Amino acid sequence: MRRPTIVDIAKAAGVSKGSVSYALNGRPGVSDETRKRILAIAHDLGWAPSSPARALSSGGRVGAIGLVIDRPAHVLGVEPFFMQLVSGIEAELTGSGVDLLLQVTEEHQAEVAAYRRWAAEQRVDGVIIVDVRTEDPRFEAVQKTFLPTVVLGGPEGIGSLPCLYTDESAPVREVVHYLGALGHQRIARIAGPEYFVHTGKRTRAFLEAAEEAGIAEVYTEHADYTGEAGTRITRRLLTRTDRPTALVYDNDLMAVAGLGVARELGVDVPSQLSIVAWDDSTLCGLVRPALTAVVRDVVSYGREAARMLVKVVSGERVQNKEISAGELQPRASTGLLLS
Repeated sequence: MRRPTIVDIAKAAGVSKGSVSYALNGRPGVSDETRKRILAIAHDLGWAPSSPARALSSGGRVGAIGLVIDRPAHVLGVEPFFMQLVSGIEAELTGSGVDLLLQVTEEHQAEVAAYRRWAAEQRVDGVIIVDVRTEDPRFEAVQKTFLPTVVLGGPEGIGSLPCLYTDESAPVREVVHYLGALGHQRIARIAGPEYFVHTGKRTRAFLEAAEEAGIAEVYTEHADYTGEAGTRITRRLLTRTDRPTALVYDNDLMAVAGLGVARELGVDVPSQLSIVAWDDSTLCGLVRPALTAVVRDVVSYGREAARMLVKVVSGERVQNKEISAGELQPRASTGLLLS
């Protein structure tokens, strides 16, 4: 169906294109009665300004920010972290006249292409970049398009772009020392992909904390954050003759899946196996036993990211900002090792 234009509105209202333009842009030149009639007809026709036209009428801004999440769509729908992040962004934007344009990609270059297309088509005023990677090509790409950008991650390796970040190491150390105090000497971590910078930071902290705590054996397995991967890796680990006595997962979805595998294999949680999840969500409190988790206020994280980007778009100079690190919340899935 063809997009309605101001010509269509003018014909339906029996007025000139100029009158329609005055009415839609809130400018003087038409009576209040005519303005109301034109606005009602525009609404009935489903008219909305195009992004370039909107930009021209608002000093170059289109009233939208963009977020690309490089995850398979079926995974994104059940991953609590991004749902909370988007919720926070939307909560901050509500009532501001700025919309969130969300796109899901399954290939890293497709994400870069999306930024270039958005810039060329004037679809967004700026973007939020998540999941910083080693040797990440996105930063150069957005700088070449002159898209205002805020990065969730850093501050290392992102160039001059403003970022919102947290200490990834402190919570890892807290978790490892806690598990060591409970008597665990064989701890496995089911982590995210190796190419994410935050994964590497957590891995280094994991190894360093284990050495500090005198824990005999620690190792990391990499997964893609899905429940299927959590299930597969946990089953392999728990069927080893030297199975770990504690498992630390980089997200709560994999942790819930791992808890299911422990039940399947008859491994008692927490007397034989302790489980710790990352990014506490409702899931962690719904399962039994409830999952010990590293708690982060992801909604506030999203709100602050949106707040920073709106400032960047308006031309303000924004400094890098560090937010509070996650904190360990012990629950029933961790306890003294009894056997």
